[in-house]
Amino acid sequence: MMKVLLVTNMYPTPEEPAFGTFIYDQVTALSRLGVEMDVLLINGRKSSWNYLWGLFQFWGKLITRRYHLIHAHYAMSGFVARLQFLYPLLVTYHGAEVADYVPWWLKFFARRGHHFFDQIIVVSQREKDLMIRANARVHIIPGGVDFNTFRPVPVAEARAQLGLPLDKPLVLWAGEHWQPVKRFELTKAAVELLRQRLPDVELVLVSGKPHEVIPLYMNACDVLVLTSFSEGSPTVVKEAMACNLPVVSTDVGDVASLIAGVEHCYLTTDDPQVIADKLYQVLQVRARTQGREAIKHLDSAVIVRQVAALYNQICPAAHRLELEQ
Repeated sequence: MMKVLLVTNMYPTPEEPAFGTFIYDQVTALSRLGVEMDVLLINGRKSSWNYLWGLFQFWGKLITRRYHLIHAHYAMSGFVARLQFLYPLLVTYHGAEVADYVPWWLKFFARRGHHFFDQIIVVSQREKDLMIRANARVHIIPGGVDFNTFRPVPVAEARAQLGLPLDKPLVLWAGEHWQPVKRFELTKAAVELLRQRLPDVELVLVSGKPHEVIPLYMNACDVLVLTSFSEGSPTVVKEAMACNLPVVSTDVGDVASLIAGVEHCYLTTDDPQVIADKLYQVLQVRARTQGREAIKHLDSAVIVRQVAALYNQICPAAHRLELEQ
Protein backbone atom coordinates (compact mmCIF):
# COMPACT_ATOMS: atom_id res chain seq x y z
CA MET A 1 0.00 0.00 0.00
CA MET A 2 1.15 3.52 -0.78
CA LYS A 3 1.86 5.37 2.48
CA VAL A 4 1.65 9.17 2.53
CA LEU A 5 2.33 11.63 5.34
CA LEU A 6 0.07 14.64 4.93
CA VAL A 7 1.28 17.83 6.63
CA THR A 8 -1.22 20.68 6.82
CA ASN A 9 -1.98 23.85 8.78
CA MET A 10 -5.73 23.45 8.09
CA TYR A 11 -7.80 20.45 9.15
CA PRO A 12 -11.09 20.02 11.03
CA THR A 13 -10.89 19.91 14.83
CA PRO A 14 -13.60 19.54 17.48
CA GLU A 15 -13.23 23.26 18.22
CA GLU A 16 -13.32 24.24 14.52
CA PRO A 17 -15.24 21.54 12.62
CA ALA A 18 -15.29 23.58 9.38
CA PHE A 19 -11.54 24.32 9.43
CA GLY A 20 -10.01 22.83 6.27
CA THR A 21 -12.86 20.47 5.42
CA PHE A 22 -11.78 20.45 1.77
CA ILE A 23 -8.48 18.87 2.80
CA TYR A 24 -10.28 16.32 4.96
CA ASP A 25 -12.50 15.43 1.99
CA GLN A 26 -9.45 14.85 -0.21
CA VAL A 27 -7.78 12.68 2.42
CA THR A 28 -10.96 10.60 2.72
CA ALA A 29 -11.21 10.19 -1.05
CA LEU A 30 -7.55 9.20 -1.37
CA SER A 31 -7.99 6.63 1.40
CA ARG A 32 -10.82 5.07 -0.61
CA LEU A 33 -8.39 4.65 -3.50
CA GLY A 34 -6.06 2.65 -1.29
CA VAL A 35 -3.67 5.31 0.00
CA GLU A 36 -2.72 4.97 3.67
CA MET A 37 -2.86 8.59 4.86
CA ASP A 38 -1.18 9.76 8.07
CA VAL A 39 -2.20 13.36 8.93
CA LEU A 40 -0.11 15.87 10.88
CA LEU A 41 -1.94 19.11 11.70
CA ILE A 42 0.29 22.08 12.49
CA ASN A 43 -2.26 24.57 13.77
CA GLY A 44 -0.37 27.77 13.08
CA ARG A 45 -3.54 29.80 13.33
CA LYS A 46 -3.89 28.85 16.99
CA SER A 47 -0.26 29.77 17.71
CA SER A 48 2.79 30.48 15.52
CA TRP A 49 4.82 28.44 18.02
CA ASN A 50 2.99 25.37 16.73
CA TYR A 51 5.23 25.43 13.65
CA LEU A 52 8.24 24.83 15.92
CA TRP A 53 6.41 22.12 17.86
CA GLY A 54 5.15 20.73 14.56
CA LEU A 55 8.73 20.26 13.38
CA PHE A 56 9.42 17.93 16.33
CA GLN A 57 6.16 16.07 15.69
CA PHE A 58 7.08 15.81 12.01
CA TRP A 59 10.44 14.23 12.72
CA GLY A 60 8.85 12.00 15.34
CA LYS A 61 6.67 10.51 12.59
CA LEU A 62 9.62 10.13 10.21
CA ILE A 63 11.62 8.27 12.87
CA THR A 64 8.81 5.88 13.82
CA ARG A 65 7.18 5.23 10.44
CA ARG A 66 8.13 4.82 6.79
CA TYR A 67 6.42 6.65 3.94
CA HIS A 68 6.61 6.77 0.16
CA LEU A 69 6.00 10.50 -0.15
CA ILE A 70 5.02 13.58 1.83
CA HIS A 71 2.14 15.80 0.74
CA ALA A 72 1.91 19.24 2.37
CA HIS A 73 -1.00 21.66 2.08
CA TYR A 74 -0.09 25.38 2.07
CA ALA A 75 3.45 26.67 1.63
CA MET A 76 4.16 27.12 5.35
CA SER A 77 3.51 23.42 5.94
CA GLY A 78 5.66 22.72 2.90
CA PHE A 79 8.62 24.58 4.36
CA VAL A 80 8.38 22.46 7.52
CA ALA A 81 8.12 19.29 5.42
CA ARG A 82 11.15 20.33 3.34
CA LEU A 83 13.40 20.03 6.39
CA GLN A 84 14.07 16.46 5.28
CA PHE A 85 15.27 14.79 2.10
CA LEU A 86 14.29 11.22 2.90
CA TYR A 87 11.10 11.33 0.85
CA PRO A 88 9.85 13.27 -2.20
CA LEU A 89 7.71 16.28 -1.31
CA LEU A 90 4.50 17.41 -3.03
CA VAL A 91 3.03 20.74 -1.87
CA THR A 92 -0.44 22.07 -2.66
CA TYR A 93 -0.82 25.85 -2.68
CA HIS A 94 -4.28 27.28 -2.06
CA GLY A 95 -3.80 30.84 -3.31
CA ALA A 96 -2.96 32.84 -0.21
CA GLU A 97 0.75 32.04 -0.14
CA VAL A 98 1.48 33.75 -3.47
CA ALA A 99 -0.91 36.70 -3.02
CA ASP A 100 0.29 40.28 -2.73
CA TYR A 101 -1.16 40.85 0.75
CA VAL A 102 0.83 38.11 2.54
CA PRO A 103 4.20 38.86 4.25
CA TRP A 104 6.90 39.58 1.68
CA TRP A 105 9.09 36.67 2.75
CA LEU A 106 6.28 34.14 2.34
CA LYS A 107 5.36 35.48 -1.09
CA PHE A 108 9.03 35.59 -2.15
CA PHE A 109 9.77 31.95 -1.28
CA ALA A 110 6.36 30.52 -2.23
CA ARG A 111 6.49 32.04 -5.71
CA ARG A 112 9.87 30.35 -6.17
CA GLY A 113 8.65 27.07 -4.74
CA HIS A 114 10.01 24.96 -7.61
CA HIS A 115 13.48 25.54 -6.11
CA PHE A 116 12.44 23.84 -2.85
CA PHE A 117 9.68 21.33 -3.58
CA ASP A 118 9.72 18.30 -5.85
CA GLN A 119 6.21 18.89 -7.20
CA ILE A 120 3.65 21.66 -6.64
CA ILE A 121 -0.11 21.74 -7.12
CA VAL A 122 -1.80 25.10 -7.61
CA VAL A 123 -5.56 25.42 -7.71
CA SER A 124 -5.97 27.94 -10.54
CA GLN A 125 -4.23 29.38 -13.60
CA ARG A 126 -4.19 32.79 -11.92
CA GLU A 127 -2.17 31.30 -9.08
CA LYS A 128 0.28 29.63 -11.47
CA ASP A 129 0.75 32.94 -13.31
CA LEU A 130 2.06 34.47 -10.07
CA MET A 131 4.80 31.84 -9.78
CA ILE A 132 8.29 32.83 -10.84
CA ARG A 133 9.29 30.69 -13.85
CA ALA A 134 6.67 28.01 -13.15
CA ASN A 135 7.84 24.82 -14.87
CA ALA A 136 6.60 21.30 -15.53
CA ARG A 137 6.65 20.53 -11.82
CA VAL A 138 3.79 22.98 -11.20
CA HIS A 139 0.39 21.38 -11.86
CA ILE A 140 -3.07 22.97 -11.88
CA ILE A 141 -5.52 20.77 -9.96
CA PRO A 142 -8.44 22.67 -8.41
CA GLY A 143 -10.14 21.42 -5.31
CA GLY A 144 -13.06 19.09 -5.90
CA VAL A 145 -16.60 18.96 -4.54
CA ASP A 146 -18.36 15.90 -3.16
CA PHE A 147 -21.33 15.68 -5.52
CA ASN A 148 -23.01 13.12 -3.26
CA THR A 149 -23.09 15.58 -0.37
CA PHE A 150 -23.61 18.80 -2.31
CA ARG A 151 -26.66 18.14 -4.47
CA PRO A 152 -29.94 19.93 -5.15
CA VAL A 153 -32.90 19.38 -2.83
CA PRO A 154 -36.23 21.29 -2.82
CA VAL A 155 -35.92 24.80 -1.38
CA ALA A 156 -39.00 24.44 0.83
CA GLU A 157 -37.68 21.19 2.28
CA ALA A 158 -34.29 22.72 3.15
CA ARG A 159 -35.89 25.82 4.71
CA ALA A 160 -38.24 23.72 6.79
CA GLN A 161 -35.34 21.66 8.18
CA LEU A 162 -33.40 24.82 9.09
CA GLY A 163 -36.39 26.78 10.39
CA LEU A 164 -35.89 29.55 7.82
CA PRO A 165 -38.81 31.64 6.50
CA LEU A 166 -40.46 30.03 3.50
CA ASP A 167 -41.37 33.21 1.62
CA LYS A 168 -38.52 35.69 2.12
CA PRO A 169 -35.58 36.15 -0.29
CA LEU A 170 -32.45 34.84 1.43
CA VAL A 171 -28.84 35.85 0.67
CA LEU A 172 -26.25 33.34 1.90
CA TRP A 173 -22.80 34.23 3.19
CA ALA A 174 -20.79 31.15 4.21
CA GLY A 175 -17.30 31.20 5.68
CA GLU A 176 -15.11 32.92 8.24
CA HIS A 177 -16.69 36.36 8.23
CA TRP A 178 -14.06 37.73 10.62
CA GLN A 179 -11.18 37.20 8.17
CA PRO A 180 -10.16 40.59 6.64
CA VAL A 181 -9.61 38.98 3.22
CA LYS A 182 -13.32 38.01 3.09
CA ARG A 183 -14.54 41.65 3.40
CA PHE A 184 -17.84 40.68 5.02
CA GLU A 185 -18.50 44.36 5.61
CA LEU A 186 -19.07 44.76 1.85
CA THR A 187 -21.77 42.09 1.96
CA LYS A 188 -23.52 43.77 4.89
CA ALA A 189 -23.39 47.14 3.16
CA ALA A 190 -24.74 45.65 -0.09
CA VAL A 191 -27.64 43.94 1.67
CA GLU A 192 -28.55 47.19 3.43
CA LEU A 193 -28.72 48.90 0.03
CA LEU A 194 -30.70 45.98 -1.36
CA ARG A 195 -33.34 46.44 1.35
CA GLN A 196 -34.28 49.75 -0.25
CA ARG A 197 -35.76 47.69 -3.10
CA LEU A 198 -36.47 44.41 -1.31
CA PRO A 199 -37.36 45.30 2.30
CA ASP A 200 -37.92 41.69 3.36
CA VAL A 201 -34.56 40.33 2.14
CA GLU A 202 -32.52 38.56 4.82
CA LEU A 203 -28.81 37.88 5.06
CA VAL A 204 -28.07 34.35 6.29
CA LEU A 205 -24.61 34.15 7.87
CA VAL A 206 -23.20 30.63 8.19
CA SER A 207 -19.87 30.56 9.99
CA GLY A 208 -18.27 27.90 12.17
CA LYS A 209 -21.04 25.36 11.63
CA PRO A 210 -20.39 21.66 10.90
CA HIS A 211 -19.73 21.11 7.22
CA GLU A 212 -22.55 18.60 6.84
CA VAL A 213 -25.20 21.33 7.31
CA ILE A 214 -23.80 23.60 4.59
CA PRO A 215 -25.63 21.82 1.71
CA LEU A 216 -28.94 22.50 3.47
CA TYR A 217 -28.21 26.22 3.66
CA MET A 218 -27.16 26.28 0.02
CA ASN A 219 -30.43 24.66 -1.00
CA ALA A 220 -32.48 26.88 1.32
CA CYS A 221 -31.10 30.23 0.12
CA ASP A 222 -31.64 32.10 -3.14
CA VAL A 223 -28.09 33.30 -3.83
CA LEU A 224 -24.54 32.98 -2.47
CA VAL A 225 -22.43 36.12 -2.21
CA LEU A 226 -18.61 36.19 -2.01
CA THR A 227 -16.79 39.52 -1.56
CA SER A 228 -13.18 38.42 -0.95
CA PHE A 229 -10.28 40.38 -2.40
CA SER A 230 -8.19 37.23 -2.85
CA GLU A 231 -8.93 33.50 -3.22
CA GLY A 232 -7.30 30.50 -4.83
CA SER A 233 -10.20 28.37 -6.05
CA PRO A 234 -12.99 29.11 -3.57
CA THR A 235 -14.61 25.86 -2.50
CA VAL A 236 -17.77 27.62 -1.34
CA VAL A 237 -18.51 28.76 -4.91
CA LYS A 238 -18.12 25.23 -6.28
CA GLU A 239 -20.27 23.81 -3.50
CA ALA A 240 -22.98 26.35 -4.31
CA MET A 241 -22.85 25.48 -7.99
CA ALA A 242 -23.12 21.77 -7.20
CA CYS A 243 -26.41 22.66 -5.46
CA ASN A 244 -27.50 24.82 -8.44
CA LEU A 245 -27.42 27.91 -6.22
CA PRO A 246 -26.86 31.27 -8.01
CA VAL A 247 -23.56 33.02 -7.19
CA VAL A 248 -22.58 36.69 -7.03
CA SER A 249 -18.83 37.00 -6.49
CA THR A 250 -15.89 39.31 -6.88
CA ASP A 251 -13.45 38.31 -9.62
CA VAL A 252 -11.04 36.26 -7.51
CA GLY A 253 -9.22 32.98 -8.11
CA ASP A 254 -10.92 30.94 -10.82
CA VAL A 255 -14.47 32.21 -10.18
CA ALA A 256 -14.73 33.86 -13.60
CA SER A 257 -14.09 30.56 -15.38
CA LEU A 258 -16.30 28.61 -12.96
CA ILE A 259 -19.43 30.70 -13.55
CA ALA A 260 -18.78 31.62 -17.20
CA GLY A 261 -21.95 31.08 -19.21
CA VAL A 262 -23.99 29.96 -16.18
CA GLU A 263 -27.28 31.85 -16.07
CA HIS A 264 -28.06 33.73 -12.82
CA CYS A 265 -24.40 33.83 -11.77
CA TYR A 266 -22.57 37.18 -11.84
CA LEU A 267 -19.17 38.72 -11.24
CA THR A 268 -19.21 41.98 -9.32
CA THR A 269 -16.84 44.79 -8.33
CA ASP A 270 -16.15 45.70 -4.71
CA ASP A 271 -18.68 48.56 -4.83
CA PRO A 272 -21.58 47.74 -2.44
CA GLN A 273 -24.06 49.31 -4.86
CA VAL A 274 -22.89 47.08 -7.71
CA ILE A 275 -23.07 44.02 -5.43
CA ALA A 276 -26.61 45.04 -4.43
CA ASP A 277 -27.59 45.46 -8.10
CA LYS A 278 -26.32 41.97 -8.99
CA LEU A 279 -28.12 40.44 -6.02
CA TYR A 280 -31.30 42.24 -7.06
CA GLN A 281 -31.03 40.76 -10.56
CA VAL A 282 -30.88 37.27 -9.07
CA LEU A 283 -33.65 37.82 -6.54
CA GLN A 284 -36.01 39.26 -9.13
CA VAL A 285 -36.02 35.84 -10.78
CA ARG A 286 -35.31 33.53 -7.79
CA ALA A 287 -34.45 30.63 -10.10
CA ARG A 288 -31.91 27.87 -9.72
CA THR A 289 -28.95 27.47 -12.08
CA GLN A 290 -27.34 24.75 -14.17
CA GLY A 291 -24.16 25.13 -12.14
CA ARG A 292 -23.90 21.45 -11.29
CA GLU A 293 -23.66 20.53 -14.95
CA ALA A 294 -21.11 23.31 -15.56
CA ILE A 295 -18.69 21.99 -12.92
CA LYS A 296 -19.20 18.25 -13.28
CA HIS A 297 -15.49 17.96 -14.12
CA LEU A 298 -14.80 19.12 -10.53
CA ASP A 299 -16.55 16.20 -8.88
CA SER A 300 -14.16 15.10 -6.12
CA ALA A 301 -14.17 11.59 -7.59
CA VAL A 302 -12.58 13.05 -10.73
CA ILE A 303 -10.19 15.45 -8.99
CA VAL A 304 -8.85 12.89 -6.53
CA ARG A 305 -7.74 10.67 -9.42
CA GLN A 306 -5.68 13.55 -10.77
CA VAL A 307 -3.97 13.86 -7.39
CA ALA A 308 -3.50 10.08 -7.24
CA ALA A 309 -2.00 10.09 -10.74
CA LEU A 310 0.55 12.63 -9.51
CA TYR A 311 1.29 10.37 -6.53
CA ASN A 312 1.97 7.57 -9.02
CA GLN A 313 4.33 9.83 -10.95
CA ILE A 314 6.29 10.57 -7.77
CA CYS A 315 6.27 7.14 -6.09
CA PRO A 316 8.36 4.09 -6.92
CA ALA A 317 6.65 1.79 -9.43
CA ALA A 318 6.18 -1.01 -6.88
CA HIS A 319 3.84 1.12 -4.78
CA ARG A 320 1.77 2.85 -7.44
CA LEU A 321 -2.01 2.90 -7.25
CA GLU A 322 -4.29 1.01 -9.60
CA LEU A 323 -6.50 3.73 -11.07
CA GLU A 324 -9.47 2.46 -13.02
CA GLN A 325 -10.77 4.75 -15.74
